[in-house]
Amino acid sequence: MEEAFDLAVVVDDDPDIALAARLALRHLFKEIATLPSPQLLADFVRTQSPDAILLDLNFERAATDGSEGLDYLGKIMTADPEAAVVIITAHGAVSVAVEAIKRGASDFVAKPWSNERLAATVRSAASLRRTKLEARLERGRTSELAHNGETRLLGDSEAMERVRTLIDRAAPTDANVLILGENGTGKEIVAREIHRKSRRGDQPIISIDLGATAESLFESELFGHVKGAFTGASSDRIGRLKAADHSTLFLDEIGSLPLHLQPKLLTALEQRQVVPVGSNRSLPIDVRVVAATNLPAERLADEGRFRQDLLFRLNTIEIHLPPLRARRDDIPPLLDHYLKLYERKYDRPERLVPQEVMDALVRHDWPGNVRALRHAAERAVIMADGAAYRLDDFPLPARPEGAAMFLASGNLNLDQLERQMIERALRMHHFNISLAASDLGLSRGALYRRMEKHGL
Repeated sequence: MEEAFDLAVVVDDDPDIALAARLALRHLFKEIATLPSPQLLADFVRTQSPDAILLDLNFERAATDGSEGLDYLGKIMTADPEAAVVIITAHGAVSVAVEAIKRGASDFVAKPWSNERLAATVRSAASLRRTKLEARLERGRTSELAHNGETRLLGDSEAMERVRTLIDRAAPTDANVLILGENGTGKEIVAREIHRKSRRGDQPIISIDLGATAESLFESELFGHVKGAFTGASSDRIGRLKAADHSTLFLDEIGSLPLHLQPKLLTALEQRQVVPVGSNRSLPIDVRVVAATNLPAERLADEGRFRQDLLFRLNTIEIHLPPLRARRDDIPPLLDHYLKLYERKYDRPERLVPQEVMDALVRHDWPGNVRALRHAAERAVIMADGAAYRLDDFPLPARPEGAAMFLASGNLNLDQLERQMIERALRMHHFNISLAASDLGLSRGALYRRMEKHGL
């Protein structure tokens, strides 16, 4: 079934043009309004929030320069910065349409148009608007988390000060950034901080977790697709690269990108354009890429796993996030922060952390890094019942001795060992996927795939 949007509005003083547009788009929208003049369009946009707007550029008799339409386009974009405006223009006014795109229009169609071309253009514009609105909601969620102190880059160690210095130097530029670090070290937080401090920070950051994306969907997620490109492609879809136009694209777990798709990503970044799956039409993009991976640098340097020309394109600036065991001085302030955060969240009293408990937590290697420490603090706040926290209140992550225990049994079958380790981590954390994944050094998506593999 074809994707249906709620509302489109056609603004044209020629009733025949307006009718033709309505007929061409009636299968895409539940309702199509028409306005003979753009004078009330700004108010219409504010009150109705249409999914797409078709706007003619000339309304005065004999007018051809498009100045009137460009003026109203500015008012529309002020009323709704995410508005999807498709310009209607004559063949000889393409230069004016290009100027309209520079001022915020999504695309243009020339009269007389092909109905298929008009529908595809408007569908793409409406889809892009929907993606941007979803990204805006995500940005609001991130801002709320930041207000609660859960997305701050915490720690005052020398190692973290170096990371902050790199962020401050890289953020104002448009250079691509590669963030390296183990799971749970805060790579996404760094990516969002880079975006927030960049000149693109007023736009929503677009992100995709390649480690949690099915391989069959990688290409469509990144580059988009057109209707009929493959089984199940019932409508056009905007890819993340196009959705991040004029903003930042965060590619989490970039090491999971299949080798055969890496050349296509490299081409898109070099040529600054994407070609959706099933299409032969390229779409321009202006995107800054921040990528992250938990793969060590030496594995990224393996040409059989990752194209080095793509790696060079991604790591103009490289930021290494240290594991928590390499900055143990940060553990006390981190623990204090998260204990206070969850004491407020769950309305629990403040409790002391005895020195012997703190010493034990500082000595611990924290395989899941800051994420594991945060979960341990949350669990301690919920479980503690005395005047002070006890070591038993903190679920310390699984230690490496677990693997030695399995090896001591004489079982050297890798698949069986992997299954046993996954089962042990899941039971230890009462099947909390996030905690189990942190202890195993995996992303949530990678753990889900292994659970599926072993039938867990």
